[in-house]
Amino acid sequence: MTIDTETIRYKIEQREIDNLNEYATKARFSKGRKKVEGECDLRTCFQRDRDRILHSKAFRRLKHKTQVFLSPFDDHFRTRLTHTLEVSQIARTIARALDFNEDLTEAIALGHDLGHTPFGHCGEGVLDELVKGGFHHNIQSVRVVEVLENLNLCQETIDGILTHTWGYTPKTPEAQIVQLADKVAYINHDIEDSIRAGIISEEDLPKDCIKYFTSIQSKRLNKMISEIVNNSINSSKVAMSEEGWYYTTKLRQWMFDNVYIDSPAKLEEKKARKVIRELFFLYCDMLKPMCEEIKIERIVTDYISGMTDRYAVEKFKENFIPIGLQRNNKDDYLFKLAKIIE
Repeated sequence: MTIDTETIRYKIEQREIDNLNEYATKARFSKGRKKVEGECDLRTCFQRDRDRILHSKAFRRLKHKTQVFLSPFDDHFRTRLTHTLEVSQIARTIARALDFNEDLTEAIALGHDLGHTPFGHCGEGVLDELVKGGFHHNIQSVRVVEVLENLNLCQETIDGILTHTWGYTPKTPEAQIVQLADKVAYINHDIEDSIRAGIISEEDLPKDCIKYFTSIQSKRLNKMISEIVNNSINSSKVAMSEEGWYYTTKLRQWMFDNVYIDSPAKLEEKKARKVIRELFFLYCDMLKPMCEEIKIERIVTDYISGMTDRYAVEKFKENFIPIGLQRNNKDDYLFKLAKIIE
């Protein structure tokens, strides 16, 4: 017996229309892709976006990119990949509870940090100083999916990736969910990692925040998620309650004051900044004989921002640390970018 597979995607799309929140983004009514292509028989357009991101090279590299702690000695510290997976889990929980589109939410969550640099926000800060017009990982994430890996994602997915960070206004409730889930995820797992590292203890956290959320990691996380869900039922806008958001942002600011800036977690960042800076100038010089000057900065930025921590360190060693026998120094992808970037 043959199955008319075209009906499978149609049934999924119809299920969304029949069962999802009236404000949810429905796959059948997507604004589409920049390059028109045929539909999949089995998956909706947002499911395809999720799969394309999951199978991308940029996604795989996240496992060796810093979240907060550079080259952690303990395998239990978060990396950029495990952060992404936690954001995805939190976002899907919220989307499912509110009957928004879980597939679109997951695609945005999995793709939101694809453009992040090696060494976390430290690396991002260095490139922001060096690059004309600045560097922002959310914008680079969009560049990864649109240009460097050419995933041809739906407009709704790209918007969610772009607007996941502070200062942007998402166009869909699913993107609003990821923007919140990102904050909830990193606040909670960075607290846990910082306690594991001995930088802070639970008792150090602001007392009013502990009273509101409790000092237990899992309960604090659950309360933040519940505050979002309960405050967003039957609404087109996804947001945490005013009181919950006050204590969440207070906790976030406390983390900036005590962990993210000038704490023992940041002792190696001076070295990491030097790695990024020296590689940037090195590669700009390497490309001068073969590439128009206007393209060089763009090519080098794409190359360095795509590096993992350990690859950046290895390239620094190859180029700046004397060794007994000189190895063949190939930066093939750098020169490949020089040929394809318009």
